[in-house]
Amino acid sequence: MGAVDVEAVWRVESARIVAALTRFTGDLGLAEDATQEAVAEALVSWPRASPANPAGWLMATARRRAIDTIRRRTALRDRYALLAVDAAGDPAASWVEDVDPDRIDDDVLALMFVSCHPVLPPAARVALTLRVVGGLSSEQIARAFLVPVPTVQARITRAKKTIAAARVPFELPPADERRARLGGVLHVLYAIFTEGSTATSGDHLLRPDVAYEAIRLIRTLAALQPDEAEVHGLLALCELTAARFPARTDPDGTPVLLEDQDRRLWDTSAIRRGLAALNRTSPRNPGPYALQAAIAATHAAAPSVGATDWDRVVLLYDALGRVTPSPVVDLNRAVAVAMASGPARALAIVEELVTARRLPGSHLVPTVRGELLARLGRSAEARVELELAARLCANQRERAVLLRRAATLG
Repeated sequence: MGAVDVEAVWRVESARIVAALTRFTGDLGLAEDATQEAVAEALVSWPRASPANPAGWLMATARRRAIDTIRRRTALRDRYALLAVDAAGDPAASWVEDVDPDRIDDDVLALMFVSCHPVLPPAARVALTLRVVGGLSSEQIARAFLVPVPTVQARITRAKKTIAAARVPFELPPADERRARLGGVLHVLYAIFTEGSTATSGDHLLRPDVAYEAIRLIRTLAALQPDEAEVHGLLALCELTAARFPARTDPDGTPVLLEDQDRRLWDTSAIRRGLAALNRTSPRNPGPYALQAAIAATHAAAPSVGATDWDRVVLLYDALGRVTPSPVVDLNRAVAVAMASGPARALAIVEELVTARRLPGSHLVPTVRGELLARLGRSAEARVELELAARLCANQRERAVLLRRAATLG
């Protein structure tokens, strides 16, 4: 068995291994270090002799590593005793036997809540979640978010130290607290997906590996929390958004606007999965992710931009604005209003955002304002706005599109 197989097993099993070790040791840092050491050992030994139960092998080896570390920590001998209570012979043997590759237990859910704990700053929550729940390396996370590897490593190290210093227990929060903190977990997963679906910087519009990792984590959360409607709402939103990925860029990576996309390239399987998840949300009291998923579903149902039910999209944005008011929602609503009722009404909405300075420094406002001005025949003003948007945009692909559009306005 080669290194590629080690990585494949690790991606599937890492969260369960780290979670199990954290539960037994009470130390997330120790658990994560031990599992990384187990992977390093697998890279050396598996090519020579493939284990019959790869997941069990990793679990047992990681546990052995944890025991070795605890042996060196005299203050934790009581925890070593807990770990070492096994039959004679290999103290990790029972772990090999107990591994069920199809089991999704509460340990993984607890790990997700710990890695997304509000005691951590947002960037640290994202990095730690991708590392300990997603199984990504520091190098992979750094590539995904275009930051130096030492920055990612520092965030993860500080996050683990913060969790230890705050004495965050490794346990599922009580039901009421869990529901209150679920929004924070969903926000982290949404942030990961958003970075994958429209990169904030760099020379690629899409980072599909990041987006699909977020979807994998959300699916796991949906399996662990099947009665939480907003988990299914977020899953629906991400599936329906990812369905458009094949049509969002040309083969050379150039972004393709919605009205120019070949909808035959949209992933129908992802659309079906998204609609199935949307059906598991609350129709009478939809949350913000379910409402956004309903908007995405409206686009998915339309054969073209012109045939889209824009009145429905406006109504859904109205509802979204009531549930979670934000300038981004208002800006997206303005785009829908422009399609449903014309650019003049939409421009009035955008002008209010500009006057109130509700999205200062964002390239999105001048982008939308520029397009609306162009539709109204105010080409000179539109060009100024689009050139401003290009200067503010950190994504090279988006910036190039904005500059090309501005150039067409003379």
